[in-house]
Amino acid sequence: MTDIAALLGDEAGSLLEHVCTTFPKERLHLPGPDFVDRVWALSDRTPNVLRNLQAILGHGRLADTGYVSILPVDQGVEHSAAASFAPEPVYFDPENIVRLAIEGGCNAVASTLGVLGCVARKFAHKIPFILKLNHNEMLTYPGKYDQIPFASVRQAFDMGAVAVGATVYFGAPESNREIQEVSEMFQAAHELGMATILWAYLRNPAFKKDGKDYHTAADLTGQANHLASTMHADIVKQKQATLNGGYTAIGFGHTNPRVYGELCTDHPVDLCRYQVANCYMGRCGLINSGGGSGKNDMAQAVRTAVINKRAGGLGMISGRKAFQRPMDEGVKLLNAIQDVYLDETITVA
Repeated sequence: MTDIAALLGDEAGSLLEHVCTTFPKERLHLPGPDFVDRVWALSDRTPNVLRNLQAILGHGRLADTGYVSILPVDQGVEHSAAASFAPEPVYFDPENIVRLAIEGGCNAVASTLGVLGCVARKFAHKIPFILKLNHNEMLTYPGKYDQIPFASVRQAFDMGAVAVGATVYFGAPESNREIQEVSEMFQAAHELGMATILWAYLRNPAFKKDGKDYHTAADLTGQANHLASTMHADIVKQKQATLNGGYTAIGFGHTNPRVYGELCTDHPVDLCRYQVANCYMGRCGLINSGGGSGKNDMAQAVRTAVINKRAGGLGMISGRKAFQRPMDEGVKLLNAIQDVYLDETITVA
């Protein structure tokens, strides 16, 4: 097992021993082996959706723990194939993307229509597929940020996917259209029995102010999570909060003073707990993204996982940190993330 405390370094005590008093854990709908029966079975999701949610929760090293570790590889479109795969060129081949997810013990693999479609007959029955339906096309010049559909819900169903994913850039001028498109796609996916995952990202130049980036503010990402849950996302993917006060710093929208102290402190676990609370108190599972690859990837990934688990989140979705290195190293990184959720001494704060 991974030496988690050693990777956390000087933060180990603060992150592993913190007690959250903002939203007590007793008020949350926490992950567990019975999560589908205890939470989703009470909703309007059909038996086929429940079965596919259980397929995700029942696969890989984290099977039947209630937690998920997902490998997402849509960056070939979102960031360009060169930027994504040149660091480790074997991943230009879609088969190696799926192999990494399988050998890394992931619950599922999320990728593009092209990637999953190329290998569906070989792998769709061996690991749950999540088809990402829309992308930001990065070849346009000047560059822009606009999520547009690249695939249909029917194509996801026909290739054997158990779930679909999509992104909305909340706060962007295009968000109104994206919300409508994704809501319709999620309704169609649920009708065909597939689960839904929303990449609930913020995107607005005004969210950077006075040297601070409020794209990861707890109050703003929390509202994005709430909108994602409203759109019938079964699972919400969000960047982990690093600060608070986006509404007040930028001076827009509607908030409440209780959000800045009583309901959310500056402790990393409390910032993430506020994100969980906005996912209908955990009914819609929160998965945090692992971020880009750089220095100390293993320590950063484990830190994110510890914060997510202690906050009451559902798990991690980590891509570039895993696939922008040799496969054996990527497997070790994914396993280190999973070790956090398998470690029974790391409890919900």
